[in-house]
Amino acid sequence: MDSMKEQRAAGYLIAKIHQISGRIFAKKLKKYNITDINPAQGRIVFALWKKDGVSIVELGKETGLSKSTLTSMLDRLEESDHLKRVPSEEDRRKILIFLTEKNEKFQSKYVTVSREMTELFYLGFSEEERNQFELYLQRLLNNLLQVERV
Repeated sequence: MDSMKEQRAAGYLIAKIHQISGRIFAKKLKKYNITDINPAQGRIVFALWKKDGVSIVELGKETGLSKSTLTSMLDRLEESDHLKRVPSEEDRRKILIFLTEKNEKFQSKYVTVSREMTELFYLGFSEEERNQFELYLQRLLNNLLQVERV
């Protein structure tokens, strides 16, 4: 049997989905006049909307970004006045990340774009298929996290 036929394409498909969805997401952000933040930075902002005032370590766990990638993205978001770094009152060695008022202006637009993307992802899927698909994705993620922790 041909070895190419035996190979599974999950990694390839996930990478392609990530690339294409990122481009579509960026276009949708532009449509809503959100031009000073990209989809990757939006992931950070979205995490901070859920829980503001977190450490870089917590934010890294929530977003799945490495510390070096996260730090450079935080620098750009701070320069564009989307967030601020504040020393923790309990532990001066710890820096907490907070959103600025600038984010309140576009939060509803960003949430709308996220909903549109979710609708696009699940177009033609039944509720049961959506649930099953997310279970499979969670299992894939758990497999990868187990290896990463070693």
